[in-house]
Amino acid sequence: MRTLLVYSNDHVGSTMSGPGIRAYHFARELAGSFEVTLMAPNAVDLSLERVEVAPAVAPGEVARTAGRFDAVVAQYLPLSAMRRLARSDVRVVYDLYVPLLGEYLGMADATAASVEGARLVQRAALATGDAFVCAGERQRDLWLGMLAALGRIDLDRYRRDPSLRGLIDVVPFGLPEAPPVAGDAVLKGVLPGIRGSDKVLLWGGGIWNWLDPLTVIRAVERLSRLRGDVKLVFLGLDHPQVGRMQMADRAIELARSLEVLDRFVFFRPGWLPYEERQAFLLEADLGVSAHFDTFETRFAFRTRLLDYLWAGLPIVTTGGDELGDLVLRRGLGRVVVAEDVGGWVDAIQELLENREAYETARAGLAGAGDDFSWPRVVEPLARLLATPGARVDGPSLRPEELGLRLRSAYEAAGARGVAAKLARRARRAVFRRRS
Repeated sequence: MRTLLVYSNDHVGSTMSGPGIRAYHFARELAGSFEVTLMAPNAVDLSLERVEVAPAVAPGEVARTAGRFDAVVAQYLPLSAMRRLARSDVRVVYDLYVPLLGEYLGMADATAASVEGARLVQRAALATGDAFVCAGERQRDLWLGMLAALGRIDLDRYRRDPSLRGLIDVVPFGLPEAPPVAGDAVLKGVLPGIRGSDKVLLWGGGIWNWLDPLTVIRAVERLSRLRGDVKLVFLGLDHPQVGRMQMADRAIELARSLEVLDRFVFFRPGWLPYEERQAFLLEADLGVSAHFDTFETRFAFRTRLLDYLWAGLPIVTTGGDELGDLVLRRGLGRVVVAEDVGGWVDAIQELLENREAYETARAGLAGAGDDFSWPRVVEPLARLLATPGARVDGPSLRPEELGLRLRSAYEAAGARGVAAKLARRARRAVFRRRS
């Protein structure tokens, strides 16, 4: 049986977010076809049948470690490992479900070097990977354009594979096959400030800098003047690996300034364990998600909306992304224009007060998550990984990598930092020539 390394850049365990969840399920589902090893940057506290869990290695050791496997799947690897594996027979499939550049552009503390670094990592993956997967057809259009610009699509490849599905295919985020199961009450009548009769709007997942919790908070503040039973709950503040983002602090401060904090708007500290989310989903009345009109939004795949589908929870979300289009097309709730507070108020009011509208959305949700079961969505990835690896002759990005390192040094320490970086590079070159 072929050996496979599932390399996770994100935390995998009882508490994890999208990238870690995806790596965890990739490892589980592919264990029937490969001898799978899962490598994560933390001690994994979940048991996985037929999967070996390995501790992370230093960046300089990733290529050597990955080179022992027949195939590797990862979001990205250290740049040196990408280059070395491209020159080997290891089959490398990069998972492009998170367009890194879009997220880095949305970071409040983004610098020119950090954005350039994200762009370079994505270009390196596209230049060196044997094949790729992404979360949806809109993302696939983005990556096909970039692959074409990098010269990865030529006449020979087209004649062998006109659809180019052998180069890049769609693997959406998945859902468990079994429906969620209700347990003890966790929100209504339990969380101080939320009564058993209240209507709960659930923000499932983290509060990232490129998302827009502020508009939803303002809408709930307006609703609080009309009715006292609408409560907004944010499930996660502190990511298990990266901590709390600036937008989370902004959201808390806005709720405090509008005098709705812990009265109509609630923030659950920490990070909800993965298996516990179903109880919160089943108690909520609406699932909400909001974002700005940005480049990131256009190619995003909001995985929290899939949990709402799983739980049969009617959705109110900002439009502009692929899953927002799904909500609109199938009538799974309401889709609102970015930063439209009045639109959010109207959408929430309609679904909570118009029983027919609410039940219509619920009916549309029945079976909507079936297409996203993990065994089904992973099938294209298994097919891509089963193909033997080959040397990849992509464009060289070494000059860009050096330029990025120098720019980062300049932003961190000015001209002196650049001089020190160049001096270290010269010493290493002399050492290599002598050895």
